[in-house]
Amino acid sequence: MKMKRFLVALCGLFALVSLNSCGYNTMVSQDENVKGKWAQVENAYQRRADLVPNLVNTVKGAAKHEESTLTAVVEARAKATSVTINADDLSEENIAKFQKVQDQFSGSLSRLLASVEAYPDLKANQNFLELQAQLEGTENRISTERRSYNEAVQQFNTTVRSFPNNLMAGMFGFKAKGTFTAAPGSDKAPTVSF
Repeated sequence: MKMKRFLVALCGLFALVSLNSCGYNTMVSQDENVKGKWAQVENAYQRRADLVPNLVNTVKGAAKHEESTLTAVVEARAKATSVTINADDLSEENIAKFQKVQDQFSGSLSRLLASVEAYPDLKANQNFLELQAQLEGTENRISTERRSYNEAVQQFNTTVRSFPNNLMAGMFGFKAKGTFTAAPGSDKAPTVSF
């Protein structure tokens, strides 16, 4: 009887040590890191969405006849802020949907900023210059946060897909996460003409 208890205790201890070295804790830690990085990506996009109304109102004052461009920016912002992804479901498809809406928003902003070239008074306006600098800084933050997120996902996906972690990942429901990819056509430099 004592021998049987000893063997059960020994097996339990062996199982505990095995689970500890199986990578489960590493996967949990990396999964939480990915979720944190995703939150920072959303934070950067939200910052941009919050700045846009100020930019639109500044431009409206100087460019009333650009109403269609301004309306497109407002609509793109509304659409971009309505698409969210649960941090527990960061699949390739969900990331692609999120990115598509954000790319449309970026395109609207680009058209708005391009239309400003026709308004020398607005281009010289200090408020507009500051908002434009804020948007540029925000776009850089978005790029940085997306890169950081992709790096965390790469590390997580490598852990989850590597043997023997892939066995434990399957048992505990850890799945590979989606990454951001370049938008179609981003491999070509934009044309700048004056």
